[in-house]
Order: sequence, then C-alpha cells, then structure tokens
Amino acid sequence: MRELALQDRLQTDTVLRKVVGQSLMEGKAVAVWRMPDTKAIELIACEQPQSLIELALEELPSGFLVGPFDTSRTKLFIPSEFHLRIENDTVQVIRTPAEFNIPQLPLRPCQWHIQKKSASKETPAPAFADMVKQGVHAIEVGRLEKVVPSRVKDIVLDAQFDLLQLFHSLADQYPHALVSLVSSPQTGTWLGATPELLVAQNNNGMFATVALAGTQPFVAGTDLKKISWTQKDIEEQAFVSRYIINCFKKIRLREYEEHGPRTYRAGNLLHLKTDYIVDTRATHFPQLASVMLKLLHPTSAVCGMPLEPALAFLRAHEAHDRELYTGFLGPVDVQGSTQLFVNLRCMQWFGNGARLYAGAGVTADSDPAAEWNETEMKMNTILKAIQH
Repeated sequence: MRELALQDRLQTDTVLRKVVGQSLMEGKAVAVWRMPDTKAIELIACEQPQSLIELALEELPSGFLVGPFDTSRTKLFIPSEFHLRIENDTVQVIRTPAEFNIPQLPLRPCQWHIQKKSASKETPAPAFADMVKQGVHAIEVGRLEKVVPSRVKDIVLDAQFDLLQLFHSLADQYPHALVSLVSSPQTGTWLGATPELLVAQNNNGMFATVALAGTQPFVAGTDLKKISWTQKDIEEQAFVSRYIINCFKKIRLREYEEHGPRTYRAGNLLHLKTDYIVDTRATHFPQLASVMLKLLHPTSAVCGMPLEPALAFLRAHEAHDRELYTGFLGPVDVQGSTQLFVNLRCMQWFGNGARLYAGAGVTADSDPAAEWNETEMKMNTILKAIQH
C-alpha cells in the first residue's frame, strides 16, 4: 500500500473522479462507498466482475458484492483489481495495476453504465392503497402475518447531473448509513444510503446482524430517549426480531447477544433497532455469515412473513421489478471485514432520469394513507440530497 498526500478535499475528489472516469471509460465495473460512522471513501474497480449463483463469503477474495432481491438471480462480485481509500485528505492506493499511474490520469467525464430503462411502473396512490388493503385482508384471514409492498417513482434529472456530487451529499447528510455508488455493465448504476445491516463478520470471528423496522420522521432537537412508538411499529419490529431468532433456531445456534430494541436515527427518519452479535469462534461456526445470508435474505423487513406467501403476494400485486432494491450490497474481506447491507433508500440512474424505490411494512393495524406517507419519507432520503 502506498499513499498520495494531498492538501484538501477538492484534490482528493479530483483523484476520485480521475480514477472513476478512467475505469468507466475502460468499461470496468466500479463500486464507491463510505461505511457508517466513518469518513473514509473507498473505491474498487475491475475489468471482469464475476457472476455468482451460490455464495461462500469466506472463500471470496477482497471485493464488493451486489445481490438482487430475487434470490434465483445471479449476484455480482467486483474483485479489487484496483482499490483505493481516501481518508483525512490522504489517498491510500491499496491495490493497482502496474500501468495505472494516478497523477498522470486525465480528468474526464464519468461515463456511468446505463441499463435499458423499462416502461414506467409508477404506483399511483389509489393503487398503492388497494395493495395495502389487500395485504391487511390477507393478514386478517390468516394467509400472512406481515407483508412489505413497495412502489417506484420516476424523476427527471438534468443532463449534467453529477452522481459523485450526490454521493458526497448523501455521505454528509447520512453519516450513520452505508452510502454507495455502484456501476457495472450487468447492473447499470445504483446509488443509495442504507441504514440496515444484513450480515457482518470480521477477522476476529464476530458476527452481527440487526432487526430494523418501524418508521417515523425525525424532528431536530428531539431527545431519542423520549420517543414513543405506536403498537403497529412495535409489532412490525418484533416480527423482524423473531425472524432473525427463528433463523438462529434453524441452525441450532443458541449463543447470541441481543441488544434492543432502541430508537435509532437514520438521517431524517427514526426506526426501532435490535442488534444481534455472535462469537463464531466460541460457537465453532466460521461460516455463519454465509449461512445467515442465505437464511435471512430477503428479510421480513423487506418482504414479509411467512416468506413464501409474502413473496407470492408481492409477485401478484407489485407492477415493477425490484431488481437491486431490497437486495444486498457491501464490501467483502476489506480491512479484514465483510459487511453486507440491505439495499434501501436507493435510486437507479438512467442518465436523464432516475427511479426511486420505497416500501412500507403492512400489519393488521396498517392505514393505507400512513403507509403511503412512509414511502414518501423514505424516498425523500434521495430527493432531499438531490435538492441540496
């Protein structure tokens, strides 16, 4: 690893733009991200990303992993052929091809990968309300315990819209989220700021996952210890917690720590969060991250319970393809840690526009208007950053 000492953020941003622009011009897949509660921006690029069906996280080299909502589809792994980290106005070149001379790279426009845009499937408010009502009915008659319908919104962007600038804006506004910008020929280009950890495991053998559900707006100056939650929100978060515990039971894992639920702030929103931690060395379970990824995804927080009836409901009622929304993404074996997050609060970029995605957890107590407002609040994560 070598360092390029720079004076300020303007120069580090120039380095980032040079490397991204060069990588995209060469047709490479690129992942740029900033982990929660850190300042470091990381970039991985490679010429030939790998398409995977089955995942064994422990066997993958260092890289960035992207998985869709539909578990039957292939996952994309971007090995770290090129890897740099920008932190404290210093660029650390962790891995680079011999011919990649950063100081001599030209500053060129970023030619982000674009997937063909499908026909607009925007969900009008009456149709979403009907979907919520159908979900409540399915719960009342016993077919479901919970379901999480989603909707999309298409927005127009200026031709000169700057995705890297939006990435920086999201990173500034949402310090506790994974902020990511991923572009590849296979996936197109996606940007988001997600608060929800799916699975994590470090080189000390510590595994973590979270149950995150319930949503209300954050009001500046509010004491989080005094926040009250509705019965509907408490019940929704309890579903997710039980889902995780049931996954532990399936693999006969009894030794885990549970902390929560507690109020957790994710930018302009508040959620209920419970943390689960397992010492995989003490439990002799080094493959726990891979096993739990397969068991958890898609979680009840983004799909519903029971899993198969909830999936069938979504296939029957959602008019759009979720693609990478409510899939997962994150670094693998980077600085000795694998951390995959649920892909929430995200947008799919199409050059002159973008598609926003958001969902809401429906339980027996759900109100269609309230669920619509919840999706609006979630989409505002991206919209506020664009306006800013």
